[in-house]
Amino acid sequence: MKYVSTRGNFDSVNAAEAIKLGMVPPGGLFVPEGIPVIDSKKLISLAGKGYREIAREILGMFLTDYLPEEIDECIQKAYNDNNFDHPDMAPLYKLDNSSYVLELWHGPTAAFKDMALQIMPHFLSRAIEKLGVDRETVILVATSGDTGKAALEGFKNVPGIKIIVFYPYGGVSKVQELQMTTTDGDNTYVVAVRGNFDDCQNAVKQVFGDEAYNSFLAEKGYELSSANSINWGRLLPQIVYYFWAYLDLVGKKVVSQGDKVNFVVPTGNFGNILAGYYAFRMGLPINKLICASNENRVLTDFFATGTYDRNREFIKTVSPSMDILISSNLERFLFEMTGHDAGKISEWLGQLNREGQFQADENTRRETERILSAGYASEEETLETIRTVFEKYGYTVDTHTAVGVKVYSDYVRETGDRTVTVLDATANPFKFNRAVLEALKGEDAIAGKDEFEILRELEKITGMETHRGLKNLDSRPVKYDRVSDKGDIKKDIEEILGL
Repeated sequence: MKYVSTRGNFDSVNAAEAIKLGMVPPGGLFVPEGIPVIDSKKLISLAGKGYREIAREILGMFLTDYLPEEIDECIQKAYNDNNFDHPDMAPLYKLDNSSYVLELWHGPTAAFKDMALQIMPHFLSRAIEKLGVDRETVILVATSGDTGKAALEGFKNVPGIKIIVFYPYGGVSKVQELQMTTTDGDNTYVVAVRGNFDDCQNAVKQVFGDEAYNSFLAEKGYELSSANSINWGRLLPQIVYYFWAYLDLVGKKVVSQGDKVNFVVPTGNFGNILAGYYAFRMGLPINKLICASNENRVLTDFFATGTYDRNREFIKTVSPSMDILISSNLERFLFEMTGHDAGKISEWLGQLNREGQFQADENTRRETERILSAGYASEEETLETIRTVFEKYGYTVDTHTAVGVKVYSDYVRETGDRTVTVLDATANPFKFNRAVLEALKGEDAIAGKDEFEILRELEKITGMETHRGLKNLDSRPVKYDRVSDKGDIKKDIEEILGL
């Protein structure tokens, strides 16, 4: 399996090289040259298998330069009882006869990012060994909240690797911030950046794309890589849980083998839903992928009009991990929708960089509509949905998952489509406790309370225990308090590395 650039500006590479590099050095993202297909016979053979066995099958189809025993070792190190608090890793919860919640938050940091970031560091370590890299690898991560802690947890104390996380100052929840700034480990670093997530992401991308700066770091004995979903090694493991969810439904006799299902995905950077698309291309029987956005509805508008326009107000919402106006992984999706037309992708992304917008052609829009539907939820609708789901089902969802539930409700009302549907639950509800408690009990319930008092209140109301990754954060020492301007990221990197 070879990997090519979405912009046609780099020679094809194997999986280890793609994972080590993170993104294409001149700009662009690595994608598989072709997508392997699981036929119906193979899919049937996976029914009833556990998460690790399904992961072994899917990952092996893409990591063809890794030995089977190397992949097995990565899986065992990632998907085990120490890292995940549920034996299924990502259990399904039944809401009603046609809708199920896929709980992707049972890993160490209470967010879906753990599903990939518990295994990606092991992929990268293997890649470094395979390629004989003699420099220390520096992981740069831009986060809107959840990726940062998941990456820190995955990479901490991994030999030969340092990780630096950049997050928007004041743009994440207090719990998210404390999860990052209290991280232990002798190779982890955290920097708050004055600006929003897009500012962080753009600054990190510029560092990756600066060949002179990368040469300077190489002379000093360092090489950059990424743990964001721009790195194929981060996106690939997410394909697994789409197969897992479908096969679990088959095992529970909710659907018969070959029946199609829908997936609803709360979406910011477009990585999670893109993994679902790759699963579809591999042969998973998916009817629709439903893209759910918050009030930063740049994706909803794009899929409705064909115009991607980031020239709009950036809105801070109660679902901050989706507060994104530049969805990096959309580039990979459009590359597939255009039949690998690298010239078109380069043109569109160039326009986005220069003018803040681009217009997709009509054929691309038609191709997109065959598999994808999109919608958004307002702030009021998000909070109302949390309350409604709790009152109707006795089930608690976070602010991002609630966006998905609301968009799904709109989709059913507009289309009448009652296909069995899986809703991706991207975070434990206690991670966004202030908004969840306000949704359940009103503004007065949160007045004068800090987030840790709110956690205790939520335990009483919901009957859930606080996730282990969120407990006692207020008593842990803050290790990082660096605040920087978006133009100073290179300076931060040099100071951290002692250059």
